[in-house]
Amino acid sequence: MIATIQYNSKKHLIDLSKPLDISIPIKASKSNVNAWYLDEPRIESVKNDAWVGSVKEGASVNFNNIYFNPHAHGTHTECMGHITKEFHSVNKNLKQFFFTAELISVAAEKYMKDTVISKKQIELLLKAKTPEALVIRTMPNTKDKKRRHYSNTNWTYITEEAMVFIRNKNIKHLLIDLPSVDREYDGGKLLAHKAFWDFDGKRRLDCTITEFIYVSNKIEDGSYMLNLQIAPFENDATPSKPVLYKITEK
Repeated sequence: MIATIQYNSKKHLIDLSKPLDISIPIKASKSNVNAWYLDEPRIESVKNDAWVGSVKEGASVNFNNIYFNPHAHGTHTECMGHITKEFHSVNKNLKQFFFTAELISVAAEKYMKDTVISKKQIELLLKAKTPEALVIRTMPNTKDKKRRHYSNTNWTYITEEAMVFIRNKNIKHLLIDLPSVDREYDGGKLLAHKAFWDFDGKRRLDCTITEFIYVSNKIEDGSYMLNLQIAPFENDATPSKPVLYKITEK
């Protein structure tokens, strides 16, 4: 199916039959991607007296409980409720699911003992484009991102200045292949999260951050249509399945 969209004052085409999935699934395995000092997810058959919810063990259906943390165990989308005293649900605040998006690849810069993504890098790669969503692929980009354990690794993060720039570009949805846009140990400052959502200003409740994506090297930098699919959890964050569609000129 071919759809027509308007982007950067021009009409473009997207082929909905060619989705590019950039999510990392949750699986019950020690090789599941992991952060924030938690054990791996668990998927277990329900046990009720002598009955076990497994076809292999004689039941007519498979009937599993799933134990996971959306922030630690796979691709997830979070809303401003992640950092507020008040409860805000991503399910209620994300009301649209298709967005124009730019995919950029960024090699982090060294900053003291850290590695960071700076305003200068984002500004250079975005140029004059004004997408609704920004997808950041950090370099080097290896497949072990899909199973890496990030706890105590001091991962790359986005500077506050860069995030203010992203916000001022009116980018409403940010996606990145890291456990967090902030430093692993930052004393609870959460400077990038707060800058993106304008925590101390006009709070952007309809904006989201999606973390723990994986963008294959086969997917080129450029313009896409993003379908941001979420599970309908009433929570600050939920597992998600972002899908890109390549945009071509009409």
